[in-house]
Amino acid sequence: MKKFIEFIFIIIVPWIIILWIVFTFTRDKDRNYYPTKDIVIKHDTVPVDHSKFAVLQKKFETPQDVTKTCLTCHNGRGKEFIRTPHWLWKQKDTIPGRGIFDLGKRDLLNDFCIGVNSNENLCSMCHAGYGYSNKNFDFHNQNNIDCLVCHDNTGTYHKSNPCLGSNNPKAGLPALGTNLTNVAQHVGETHKNNCGSCHFTGGGGNNVKHGDLELGLLQCTRDFDVHMASKGENAKNLRCEDCHKTENHNITGHLYSVASSANNRVTCEECHTDRPHKSKLLNNHFKIIACQTCHIPVYAKGFHTKIIWDWSTATKMDKNGKPIFDKDLPGNTYAYDGKTYHNVQLQYDSRHGTAVFQKDVKPEYVWFNGTANHHLLHDKIADTTHPLILNPLFGSYHDNVEPGDPRHPSKIWPVKVMRGKQPYDPVNMLLIQPKLASRIKGSGALWADYNWEASCETGMKYIGLPYSGHYAFLKTESMWLLNHEVSPSGKALQCADCHNTNNSRLKNLTGFYLPGRDHSSVLDISGVIFIILILLGVIIHGTLRIVSNKKNH
Repeated sequence: MKKFIEFIFIIIVPWIIILWIVFTFTRDKDRNYYPTKDIVIKHDTVPVDHSKFAVLQKKFETPQDVTKTCLTCHNGRGKEFIRTPHWLWKQKDTIPGRGIFDLGKRDLLNDFCIGVNSNENLCSMCHAGYGYSNKNFDFHNQNNIDCLVCHDNTGTYHKSNPCLGSNNPKAGLPALGTNLTNVAQHVGETHKNNCGSCHFTGGGGNNVKHGDLELGLLQCTRDFDVHMASKGENAKNLRCEDCHKTENHNITGHLYSVASSANNRVTCEECHTDRPHKSKLLNNHFKIIACQTCHIPVYAKGFHTKIIWDWSTATKMDKNGKPIFDKDLPGNTYAYDGKTYHNVQLQYDSRHGTAVFQKDVKPEYVWFNGTANHHLLHDKIADTTHPLILNPLFGSYHDNVEPGDPRHPSKIWPVKVMRGKQPYDPVNMLLIQPKLASRIKGSGALWADYNWEASCETGMKYIGLPYSGHYAFLKTESMWLLNHEVSPSGKALQCADCHNTNNSRLKNLTGFYLPGRDHSSVLDISGVIFIILILLGVIIHGTLRIVSNKKNH
C-alpha cells in the first residue's frame, strides 16, 4: 500500500499538476466577450405624403424639372450632394508614400469596361445625375442631380441604356415611358433596390463586377446573407444605409478600386465589437484576421460573377463577316496565366472579347491595412512579364502600427481578384483608354467600328495622352474586397480550412508560420525529442526515488 501511495505522489501527481497548469492557461472561454453593441435600427416610413404636395400635381416634362421642384423644399441638399463622390466620381485622396491625388472613376482605369473617359454616355447609366455625356459636363449644376434614382419608392424608375437603340435617351436620363409625376409623388427613404440599381448590376449585368453584390440580396435567407436576409427565421432585413451611415449625403464606405485612404470606412466592430465570440481563441484571431475572412467562405452565391475578361479576343467576326453577340462557348474549364479555372461559364462577344464567369467562388486572401495604391493614367508600366495590379492593397504580416497611426493594423482579408487582358501602348508604356461605347460608325468606338487601332487612338486623344500608333494587350489584376453575402456562424470557416497541410485556404500567404499548414523538420524532431526526454526524466526520477526508498528500508 505504501509503494502504491509513493507511486501516485511521484508519478501521477506531477502530471496532474502539469495538466492543470496547461488547462488553466489555455482554456478557451473568454470571460470578456461582448458580441454586439446596443444598437436599435428602425425603418420608419417618411412621415410626409408627397402625393399631396401642390407643387407635384403637374406633368413633369423633364427629369431636371423634378429636381428643381425637389430643391425648392429641400434647400441646401443640392449643395451637399454635388460635393460627394457619388456625384463627382472622384475625391481628393492620399496614396501612402506618393501624395494626394484625384481618385475616382474619372481618373482611373479598370479591367472591366476599362474607363469612363470617352464612354460617358454609357457609364452615366450609373451616375446620379442627368446629361453627363462628355468631359465638359457641368458638375456645379444642381438641376442635373438625379434625386429619383436614390429616393424612388415605386420600383418603376430606371436609367436608360443608350446602347439599346437610337431612340433611347442618353447620358443617365430616365428610361422611355417613365411616369415622372408618379415617381416624384412617391419618393421616400432609400431601399436596397435603389442602391442595387447601380451597385448590383455594375459592369454590364447582375453581380458581374463585385461578386458579393447581386439582386439575390433583395430577397434572401440568412444562409445567403445574415444581415440583408428578408425571408425565414430571425431575418434582420437590414438596408444598405443601416451599415453605410449617411450624413449630409456623405455615405460611409470605401471601394478600394477607386479609393485609397483608411477614412470614411465601415467596419464590423461598429456593431459587433472586437470581442464577439465566447471563444478566447477566436477573439485572439481577430487581431490579424478580418471577420469577413471566416464569415464569407464563398461569394457569388446566387449568380455567376465575372472573374476574367480577355479584351484581346474582341473584334472577331463570324463566317459571314458579321459581329458575334453573346455566344456561349463549350466547356467548363478555362486556362489562364498558368492556372485552370473549373466550373466556369464561358462567353464570347465581338464587342467585349472572352468572358469567364464563376459561381460559389472561394475567395483569395491578402494582407490589408486599410490603404491602397493605384496605377494612375500617367503611370508608366515597368514590367510586362507579370500581371499589372491596378490597385495593390497595402499590408503585411510584419506591419507595426503604432498608437495614433491612422492606418488600421494589417489583417488577412478575402478578395475577389479580377483578372483581364487590356490594351496598352508598348512604345509609351502606358495603359490605353479606348473609346468603346457608340452606335455611330466612323466614330472610332470599338462597338461600332470593331477596330482596335481607331478605338485606342480616339480614346487616348480624348484624355490628352500620347499614343504611338501601336497597341498590345497586357495581363492585369484588380482587388475587390469582399464584405457582403456574410454566412451565419454555422457555415463559417472552421479551423481545418486554414490549419491543414494539403489544401489550406491561406496556402498562398507566405512569410509567416501557420500551425498545421507549415512544418519544420528541425522543430518537429526537436519537439518530439524534448517530450521524450521529459517523459524519460520523470520516469527515471521516479524510479530512482522508489529504489532509494527500498534501500533505506
